[in-house]
Amino acid sequence: MMENTKRYNRQIALPEVGILGQEKLAAAKVLIIGAGGLGGPVLQSLAAAGVGQIGIADGDAIEESNLHRQFLYTAADCEKNKAQVAAIAVLRQNPQVKVFAFPYHFTKTNAAEMIASYQIIVDCTDDNHSRYLINDVAMAKGIPMVYASIHKFEGQLSVFNYKGGPSYRCLFGSRDEALDEANCADSGVLGVLPQTLGALQATEVLKIVLGAGEVVSGKLLLYDGLQSRLHAIAFDSNPAELAKGLQNGEEILHSKKQTAMGIGADAFRQALRTNSHLIIDIRESYEEPRLENHGIHNIPLAQLENFIATVAQNQKVILFCQRGHQSQMAADYLTHKGFRSILHLQHGIEGLTLN
Repeated sequence: MMENTKRYNRQIALPEVGILGQEKLAAAKVLIIGAGGLGGPVLQSLAAAGVGQIGIADGDAIEESNLHRQFLYTAADCEKNKAQVAAIAVLRQNPQVKVFAFPYHFTKTNAAEMIASYQIIVDCTDDNHSRYLINDVAMAKGIPMVYASIHKFEGQLSVFNYKGGPSYRCLFGSRDEALDEANCADSGVLGVLPQTLGALQATEVLKIVLGAGEVVSGKLLLYDGLQSRLHAIAFDSNPAELAKGLQNGEEILHSKKQTAMGIGADAFRQALRTNSHLIIDIRESYEEPRLENHGIHNIPLAQLENFIATVAQNQKVILFCQRGHQSQMAADYLTHKGFRSILHLQHGIEGLTLN
């Protein structure tokens, strides 16, 4: 049972939520791809609702031109990584929520590790390359994709891969030869528009978790801000596109990659005692518990590449994070960069403290 429900009293009062629904939200794990105009309101709305674990991935830095529509950030945040700044802001908003920042883009090489522990993906990107990738890996993993996009004064929204429903490819086809399209930088966007579509995305996520209402699956919701119009058009599954997306997603998730070796708690403690490795904590300063050991280097993930450039490639290195997912991805990346003795702590610090 949840110990502290006062924060959510008004939400729990809804018959569609109640205590059981709030417990479902607390157990939910949602991954948001993109921490820009859409990602900000989605992240804040889900955290406020009490979604228990939220991952947010974005490799971009904040720019001044983002500020008119990305309300999560301030001028002081410019040149900082979006995912990391967003995570800190949301933890201030609701410390009860676990937020994990992935300060890099969602790609074929990191997709499997990034989505490993999540049950819903929210697409807050602004390019079709990412959308096809998100769709395909979501299909292969068997989880829904909550999609939205914005253009000038208009937006659209749908939920793909929901309970065997249509996918992104069913609606837009496999336009691999024409993936690029105009984005906000090219065509412009009204600053409040992402807030509207982001709130709608968050609503769909909450309905999916709660099992309440009608999810926008098999329909494309169209919003016209200038004319204050909202309507939906239906579309059907396309078996050929479903097969193509599923095949592509399975190839991505199950492809054999060169991966760094993980070590257990005993080997990690031995390395701490013997100073046999360069040990790097890639977590952010707000992540706890901290390890009190003068031999540990505290290098947040976004700074790791600059730090590791000063390290010899034959140096023995152990990376660790909170649960092991980020350290696995970082270790794999360094292995691909030519480092020959990169290890990471399996299950992270949370696993270590359980032993």
